Order: sequence, then C-alpha cells, then structure tokens
Amino acid sequence: MSWDSRCFHNGVGRTVYISRPRSTEDRDSYFHHLTSSIVHRTLLFQSMTMYTTIAALALTGALGVEGLTIPSTAGFKFPRLTRSRGGQSQCVSGTVSVQASTASNVQIDYPLPVNQTQVTETSLDYITPGADFPASILGDSQTVEGTYNLGATLCMPSGSNVKGVQLLTHGVGFDRYYWDFTSDYSYVDRAAQAGYATFFYDRLGVGQSEKPDAVDTVQTALEVEIARTLAQSLRKGEFAKKSFDTVVGVGHSFGSIITEAITASTPSTFDAAILTGFSVDTAGIAPFISGLNLAIARENSPFRFPFLSTGYLISSNIISQQTGFFRAPGFDPRILQRAEATKQTVTVGELFTLAQAITPATAYSSPVAVVNGDADLPFCFGDCALGNKAQAVRGALYPTLPETKFGTYLAPRAGHGLNFHYSAAGAFDWIMEFLSQQGL
Repeated sequence: MSWDSRCFHNGVGRTVYISRPRSTEDRDSYFHHLTSSIVHRTLLFQSMTMYTTIAALALTGALGVEGLTIPSTAGFKFPRLTRSRGGQSQCVSGTVSVQASTASNVQIDYPLPVNQTQVTETSLDYITPGADFPASILGDSQTVEGTYNLGATLCMPSGSNVKGVQLLTHGVGFDRYYWDFTSDYSYVDRAAQAGYATFFYDRLGVGQSEKPDAVDTVQTALEVEIARTLAQSLRKGEFAKKSFDTVVGVGHSFGSIITEAITASTPSTFDAAILTGFSVDTAGIAPFISGLNLAIARENSPFRFPFLSTGYLISSNIISQQTGFFRAPGFDPRILQRAEATKQTVTVGELFTLAQAITPATAYSSPVAVVNGDADLPFCFGDCALGNKAQAVRGALYPTLPETKFGTYLAPRAGHGLNFHYSAAGAFDWIMEFLSQQGL
C-alpha cells in the first residue's frame, strides 16, 4: 500500500483501500465510500445478531424436541444457557447472590504471607506432629456477614418427573466443574440420567465467585452457611423458578466437610448426604499438604490470578496435582494435565479452620453414603480398605443412624480426586442406585 491511500477492514474478511483525498471531489468520494462501509458493517452486525437469535431459537426448539427441560434464568445474573459436558441435561449458568451470616468464624492471628518462604514454613508448621498449630493462632469467634456473588450452574434432566436436586459442593483445588469435567467424567450427566437436577457452584474465593479476605472471611463456618442457604433457596424455588421437594447434599473432600457440618447443625436441610473423598481418619492430611507444596497463587500462576492476595494458595505443579489427587494407572494422563491447567485456590483461612467443622450429627436421620477412591491420600493415607475407613464414619459421626440408611463404596484404583479416574463411572452408578434404594 502506498502512502497515498488508506485501508480499513470492511467486516467480511476483506480489506478495502481508499485513496487519500487530494481535492473536494476526492474528499466527497472518500467520505462516501467510508460512510457506505460503516453502514454496511452496521447492517452486517444486525444481520449476524438476527441469525444468532434465530439459531438460538432453533437450538432451543431442538432441545425441546429431545425432551430436555430448558430452565428459566430467574435468579441468575449474567445468565447463559448451556448443555452439560455429555449433553444429558440443559443448564443455566451465571452468578447468584447469597446473603449469609455466621458467628462462628474465628479471629486468626496470622498476617498475610510476605513471601513464599513464609508460606512454606507455615505448611511445615501445619504438618509437624505434636505442633500446637494452627490452634495456637486461632482466637475468639467473630461474626461475618454479607451478600456474596457466586458462580453457579443449575442443570435439568429430561422429562417432567424430576426426582429432586443434588447440591454439589467441590473441594480444595478445584472449582464447580469438578462435577462436570468432560463428557466422560461428568457426575452431572449421570445424575441427569437418573432423573436428578444438579446445582453446582464455585465456593467463595474460587472460580467465578468473588474473592474476599483470605484470612478473616473465607473460612469454613461462612462456607457452611452459604451452602445451607443455597439448599434452602433450592427448596423455595429462588433459582430458575423451580422449587424442589427433595434436596440431596453431595460433597467432595472439603465440600464433604461442609455437607457433613450441615447435617450436624440443621438436620432437616438435606434428604440425603453423599460424602465423597471423606473419612474421620486424618493421618494422611500431612503427606497431602506436603505433596501439594502450596505456593502463592499469584506467583505460581500470574496470568490466572494476578490480583489475589498472598493469602490465596495453590498446588505447585502437575507433580503436586498427581500426588494429592491421582493414583496411577487409574487415570488418563490428559485428565491430569487438564486438572493442572484448571487448578484452583485455597485460602489460609480455610486451611486453619476446616477441621473445626466436623462434629457428630446425632440428630440426623436421613440416608448417608461415603464414597472414596480406594487409594485416597488425605483421608485414607492411601489405603481406604485398611480399617474400613468409610464404614467408620457411621460410628463416629452418625451413631444413631440405622445401618439400613448407611452405605459405603470404594472405587478401585482411584485417588482423592475420585471423579477424574477411570472407575468414577462405577462410583456414580453406585450413588444413584443407593439413592434409588432409599426411595429418593
């Protein structure tokens, strides 16, 4: 192109050259061409918008023909309609606002880490046998309250006879898509096949949820209240204009700690509780924390977490990911790579308070199941069969629950990140069968 011309893109993959105006006539011609192109691009954009709308309506029609229930977007901010990974359910995703309050957060005498050296030393203090840590830095209770914006998804199964909804709470290191990871590793799809809706969300401080203070706010007690509020909202029909008579609490790891805490404090919240990646044996927590080799998130992954405070931590690398969550040869290496690429954070407030939430649920009378990978590291020290750690949960936390309402399952060749293993499908099937046998 010569210096006597100008170019611009006309919006349809073609570059248009217009000579620089040297006279009044040339100038008029120049602006005529320019104006025409702008009008053309505007009309093109309007046409594309119209076609996109038509395509969306066509897709909606197609979904309706296939029998999938298209959820309302009520209760969601910035909503978008999607399908679950395997296409078994129609979903609405967006942001939901949850008002929660707790008087059980604690004052923590721990300033934000100034560097990675301090984080590593804190991890060592955490796992040292006999050390008075973190108990030595935990103070009095304090009230924390607010309205929190959470990334969330509600997926509906096909047909009009929906059995109920499962509230899915993920654990440390993942976001809500732990439950709907790929088409071959989707708990959401299996639940939909069994007739269940699913509501899964990013816990506070994770994924598309807001990121409050990592020490004083994002603690276990507040997250328990948030999960409880979500369960109540699902019963009341505050999301997608759909109320559910049956709400099943399903957790993984820290999400199971949250779910168990709700069964202990407000037994009527859940009609059943499914605790995955969970036991009352904490001997494996130390090697788990050590294996994660926790790092400051914004330093470890600066492009993903550039604005987080140093109180947000993350596993160091793919080796840490495998150590904490996987067990070979029971997984596809590509799933491990994806898990590393999408790994999520944990706050120091969560680490220091997670153990406080586990208390016996003596008044809880609804069904409970414990489902683990047989080689779970943090909750079984790599061998869940030794000592029947899943079964031990009943005596320790649900002593009044009849044996007929309690079940356990160990997925073979699976680590703590159960959903990411080849044997996950068998675990999903067992859970749905357990709920069916319990009349849910």
